[in-house]
Amino acid sequence: YRFLGEPVVQACVENGASCIDISGEPQFLEGMYLKYNEKAAEKGVYVVGSCGFDSIPADMGVLYTRDKLKGTLTAVESFLSVKSGPEGICVHDGTWKSAVYGLADEDNLKKLRKKIGYAPVPVVGAKLKKRGFLFYNQEFKEYCIPFMGSDGSVVKRTQRYLHTELQETPVQYGAYVNVGGLGSVIKLMLAGMLFLLLVKFNFGRKLLTKYPAFFSAGRFTKEGPTQKQMDGTSFTMTFFGEGYSEGQDPQKGKPNVKICTEVKGPEAGYIATPIAMVQAAVSLLEDAASLPKRGGVYSPGAAFSKTKLIDRLNKRGVEFSVISKPEV
Repeated sequence: YRFLGEPVVQACVENGASCIDISGEPQFLEGMYLKYNEKAAEKGVYVVGSCGFDSIPADMGVLYTRDKLKGTLTAVESFLSVKSGPEGICVHDGTWKSAVYGLADEDNLKKLRKKIGYAPVPVVGAKLKKRGFLFYNQEFKEYCIPFMGSDGSVVKRTQRYLHTELQETPVQYGAYVNVGGLGSVIKLMLAGMLFLLLVKFNFGRKLLTKYPAFFSAGRFTKEGPTQKQMDGTSFTMTFFGEGYSEGQDPQKGKPNVKICTEVKGPEAGYIATPIAMVQAAVSLLEDAASLPKRGGVYSPGAAFSKTKLIDRLNKRGVEFSVISKPEV
């Protein structure tokens, strides 16, 4: 999307067509907001980014958790688990390239956010503690790291919009991924250090994009996954939320209610993503009365918080549910 996405957004806005994408690149998503939000509003069209695995499960999952809590949700952490069959997991190298160029260009993302001049999102309730780069999660009996995708930034944009435009209580959010036992951690650390070193240099980026399979131990390839790999893969995103019971002031005292929810579905990149994308498009067409009053460039949660998108996804295999801790 960084290199090829903008002409599509531009053509849609200029010609009065709404547009969705499955980008997981914060720089592209927020750049489109800066350049086209006002034009889209004038034309009355909706441009909704990240309508794939990045970031519908996370963004709509936070809203689902909020709506299911009896009281005021103030903080959520999500943990992504990916299961694979005997054939293992594989992802097309387009996703790999997004990561390479995204990490290489982090400074420009900071400059872009300064230009946008985001209003700070107030912290309501107890402040959510940031976890370290690597930690052991007792719930899953696995090591976890922060999720490196766009979920955190997308959820923050949604929460800012819902707070500033609809005066809803903003929810703090932390996104993490389960990586397994100690052996997996050591492999991941070594690969991660090499990746972060190479991504800083032009020749390193060329190597990474030319030989994705080598540098990712076969996880990212130019061919993408086989049908058997896709059939054997699934994801679960578990949300641990906390907040304040009805009648309790979130600005006073400690959170006194908790909730656990999950979003689960088939293989994330090539099965769950098209399901999410198509249902987002259907919601755009059929739930028009429930969309934000004016057009613009939106995150999924901002665009679809009042629509039937979660019901639509539930019927098609991307399932949202409230669970108890033992079920984790």
